[in-house]
Amino acid sequence: MPIYEYLCQDCHQSFEMIRAMQEADNPLECIHCHSRHVKRQLSLFNAASHGQPIAGGGGCSGCSGGSCSSCGGRA
Repeated sequence: MPIYEYLCQDCHQSFEMIRAMQEADNPLECIHCHSRHVKRQLSLFNAASHGQPIAGGGGCSGCSGGSCSSCGGRA
């Protein structure tokens, strides 16, 4: 089952839940404050093989300059 990311509109805490795809947008209670004002967030993924991106963002687009660990400090 996929892992979905959610954000509570009341306490502004984010959390993850493992849910079936057909349940992804069903009402959910915040695990921090128990509010019902929870929104599913856009989740991105990245897959790599032997250090090279094969899906998702990858590369240095996320750090805008090669200073993050995902691109190994290459600009």
